[in-house]
Amino acid sequence: MTFTASTARPDAPIGIFDSGVGGLSVLRHIRAQLPQEDLIYFADSAYAPYGDKTEEQVITRSLAITAFLLQQGAKALVVACNTATIAAIKALRARYPDLPIVGVEPGLKPAAAISRNGKIAVLATERALRGDKLLALREQVSAATGATFILQPCIGLADRIEQCELGNDPLDATSAMLERYIAPMLAQGVDTLVLGCTHYPFVQDAIERTVRAHTQETITLVDTGDAVARQLARLLDAASLRRINNDDAPRLQGYTTAKVESLTQAFAGLLDLHPPVAHLSV
Repeated sequence: MTFTASTARPDAPIGIFDSGVGGLSVLRHIRAQLPQEDLIYFADSAYAPYGDKTEEQVITRSLAITAFLLQQGAKALVVACNTATIAAIKALRARYPDLPIVGVEPGLKPAAAISRNGKIAVLATERALRGDKLLALREQVSAATGATFILQPCIGLADRIEQCELGNDPLDATSAMLERYIAPMLAQGVDTLVLGCTHYPFVQDAIERTVRAHTQETITLVDTGDAVARQLARLLDAASLRRINNDDAPRLQGYTTAKVESLTQAFAGLLDLHPPVAHLSV
């Protein structure tokens, strides 16, 4: 499937994909900033997590899903997954040079600008933290700002959130994970926490509760979903593809490679949305 800028239409949908439900945190920001747009959300949950896949596997999945979204007429693509962005966005842009593509990256630059003491923790999946792109970005931002980034792999946390286990009970396994990962960061004096996986904003309340249990200092959380939505809006405007008027209610369609019920429950439980969801083998 190819994409040409000349045939793209403003009334076409925006395609969004993630390895699972984490990208719904990005979709939330897109709906808020671009309320007229039709959206397609693809959860590759049968192959989640991407963090334990090779780079080549993530690239293959990302190309296959993008091809499907283009078959559905997508006019732009949001890679709402940190691991897929790091591994595959270069390949996606090479394959589809005319397609507006926005990826998600941990917010190291905004964190450095916000931090008061220059000590910043980056919470992310193990694979994302090993990526050359993130490590290079850390070196670049550190050199420019003097900030220190402490990388904290949160093994298993995205899997818990994928099951909609959001740490609402201070005694549950998700809360115990957050305690294990965040307390040592606070002990090292960080004043900023970067949520370096799109799943993590869904446990923001539990993260804030964990922080309050350990310090009275103000700790800032950085979620890059808002920046992704702003960049998407800029690219749509630059290509004259933003949908200005939509007489009908904007449509949202979900697809998943796993159980329809799981994505349906995630839409309802995480966003209070109830779109149609279909199963696909891609």
